[in-house]
Amino acid sequence: MFTGSLVAIVTPMAADGSLDLAAWDRLLDFHVAAGTDGIVVAGTTGESPALSLEEIDELTRRAVARCRGKTQTIVGCGTNSTADTVARTRTLSRLGVDGVMLVTPYYNKPPQEGLYRHFAAAADVSVVPVILYNVPGRTSVDLLPATVARLARHPQIAALKEATGTQHRTRELVDVCPADFALLSGDDATFVDFVALGGKGVISVTANVAPRRMHEACAAALAGDLASARALDALLQPLHRDLFVEANPVPVKWAVARMGLIGGALRLPLVEMSAAHQETILRAMRTAGIELKDQAA
Repeated sequence: MFTGSLVAIVTPMAADGSLDLAAWDRLLDFHVAAGTDGIVVAGTTGESPALSLEEIDELTRRAVARCRGKTQTIVGCGTNSTADTVARTRTLSRLGVDGVMLVTPYYNKPPQEGLYRHFAAAADVSVVPVILYNVPGRTSVDLLPATVARLARHPQIAALKEATGTQHRTRELVDVCPADFALLSGDDATFVDFVALGGKGVISVTANVAPRRMHEACAAALAGDLASARALDALLQPLHRDLFVEANPVPVKWAVARMGLIGGALRLPLVEMSAAHQETILRAMRTAGIELKDQAA
């Protein structure tokens, strides 16, 4: 169901903070042309905490209309409120998307049983497959493999985006989850190893900047050609690292703006990337062979 290189896509914004829908359409076309295997709307990289439900609805509808038959569209519906997550999932899963993604509830630190009930309640109302999203570095809660295995038995829960980035965790998940349950890396720097251990792909930040190479590296890894996958990934390692010199999505949005695809605006509390890190990102982009449209910026 979910496999390959899926992009955790940035959300283009105008200087006043409003959605830049012309840039959104341009960005979607860019990913379709580059072979991106799926578009994940309103994830962390898309500034989901700063988007209203109405804005997510509009972005999703446009992505579905533009990408249908070309690549998958997935929308982030998760919040730290179960009632709100259920309501969002009920609404957004009916927009023609291929799946919904639900992050672990942040800030309130639920136990494993609370996580299980939270995800099960949202999956009960979804009309499309659900991707769980575990990113403890941001949420301060860790969805453990035993709980993932329980949730994998739900008929609507089809995948997990796992962002811990450790081989030990990957092996645990492969051991306890059904073979048809899609494990997706949420850590670009280790995604080739993740796929080699049994993962089905990656939901990527780097794919915003180097979608073609991410697609090719992931395809090679899935085909068992790890030598080719590692050779392709070696040129991306500086991006995997340096796109996190400041909080995501500040660096990646700056990088995509340098490619001429979007403007560089973010919404508070995020602010523009500091000048001290700009040359670092440019070097990583050049190493990956990215064409720069705005080298003076």
